[in-house]
Amino acid sequence: MEHPNKKNTFVFQAGILAAAGMLVKVIGLIYRSPLLTIIGIEGNGYYNAAINIYTIILLISSYSIPSAISKVIAQRLAFKEYRNAQRVFVCALLYVLVVGGAASILTFVGAPFLVGKNTNAVVALRVLSPTIFFSGFLGVLRGFFQAHGSMVHTSISQVIEQILNAAVSILAAKLLIGLVADGDATTRAIYGSAGSALGTGAGVLIGLLFMFGMYRLNGGVIKRRVERDKTWHEESYREIFRVIFTIVTPFILSTFIYNCTTVVNMNIYYYLMHYKRVDAILASNNYGIFSGLAVAVVNIPIAIASAMSSAIIPGVASSYVKGTVAQTRKQVTRAIQLTMLIAIPAAVGIAVLPKPIMQFIFPQKESLDIASGLLAALAVTVILYSLSTLTNAVLQGIGKVNTPVIHAAIALVIQVAGLVALLLYTDLDLYALAAANAIYSLVMCILNQLSVRKHLEYRMDVVKLFLKPLFAAAVMGAVVYGVYHGLILLIPISRVVLLVAIGMGICVYGAVLLLIGGVTREELAAFPKGLMLVHIAEKLHLLSDESAVREKKRKKRRNKKRRRKKRKKRRASQ
Repeated sequence: MEHPNKKNTFVFQAGILAAAGMLVKVIGLIYRSPLLTIIGIEGNGYYNAAINIYTIILLISSYSIPSAISKVIAQRLAFKEYRNAQRVFVCALLYVLVVGGAASILTFVGAPFLVGKNTNAVVALRVLSPTIFFSGFLGVLRGFFQAHGSMVHTSISQVIEQILNAAVSILAAKLLIGLVADGDATTRAIYGSAGSALGTGAGVLIGLLFMFGMYRLNGGVIKRRVERDKTWHEESYREIFRVIFTIVTPFILSTFIYNCTTVVNMNIYYYLMHYKRVDAILASNNYGIFSGLAVAVVNIPIAIASAMSSAIIPGVASSYVKGTVAQTRKQVTRAIQLTMLIAIPAAVGIAVLPKPIMQFIFPQKESLDIASGLLAALAVTVILYSLSTLTNAVLQGIGKVNTPVIHAAIALVIQVAGLVALLLYTDLDLYALAAANAIYSLVMCILNQLSVRKHLEYRMDVVKLFLKPLFAAAVMGAVVYGVYHGLILLIPISRVVLLVAIGMGICVYGAVLLLIGGVTREELAAFPKGLMLVHIAEKLHLLSDESAVREKKRKKRRNKKRRRKKRKKRRASQ
């Protein structure tokens, strides 16, 4: 399960998890298009209303379990306390059995109350309720393997989960709509949303079965480690449950507040649209476009930050508990650098070509213009959410688990005030939701960074981590925009032209970034497939001679020292 080689570094593991996260999001977008055709905009609105409430309940019951459990187990593995780590695992399973079971039952029974005015989402929410129970066990197993430095099992399970989710969602939606083919459009939409929800449950169940199989496969290794453990202190189950509650509760509160903005914003939108006498079905359709289309696309690059966050917590917790703060700061820098190298160009690409991207994924003409405009408005949140998600994980990893809770609460209050004002006193409508997302993530970024700076004495290299990638991305954006709009006049096939433009954009971005020193040879080599990337860059003469760069830096430092000495002498003589 653990291998002390390069492939066990958190950057490599994060790369695996990030690649899986991207693939999962892409699969999700691919199947959402035919599903949207089947269930319609109205059905999509009901499904998104149900899935948002389901997500909040999942956040409270078990969503934070992988990160929290991976941290607790990683702290014990850092000192080779295998028996105590195994006891944490057992206690975590008992925890989700009780909490997940209760949450599942309450969701089923309380569905009519939970959906508020959007009563047509009750059926989909009830179909989702058993999934909450299974998700808890899946989260514990994923957290267990992440603590051991292996993201492969989690990555494979996520991909399998999404594939089955896609297949069952489409088939179940089509089948259930067929059962009420003689009903009105709203009835068909309700049953279609229920079919989509059924796919979510099927995906979680297959993911759980896969992770359980992997645990059984590694059972021999786990048992031998526990038997050989000579730890003098064996933690009691009472002690472990106390630790789990003190760690998991702040994780849950932070993640809950951090993510409940979706449900809060949704309910504010519905209530204020009702107050403005906007038709309920129209409001549901519009929110479905925002949440199910624009936000779904934006979440693809944000998945990188989520993967990095999951990967960084065990390493940060382990290095920090050992007292190696310098190593912790190094891990934080690498995580932020890798995340920003992807988030910044993704945001620029979304901003310059929103309509072609949306048309590529969701070609439905009735929602294309609105969805494209919202996508462009949400582009900046790719950077802000990515950074705030990552700094959340850093604070949790170093034991400051309550700090993100406070920050999330402050950000939530500020963004709610902004959203209400924008919806009441302007005609921004759905764009007010996009603005609220930007406000929330910006406040989180600022507050989290101040805390990371305080507790780790960590200062971000703004030029290296942000300005250089932004400059390279701006050049890339200009090239992509020009190539797309130039080629579309010659080849009127939007999808082909978009792929060509994106390919050229990636090449330009990478070349400019290397030429301006945005990534060094050592940093590039540390990335997944880094040695291959270094070899390609050297062949293309894109990597500068690092020895020459270091010599220039040394000369600059010497010159600064000389100037300081001269100034001191002048002052002394005066």
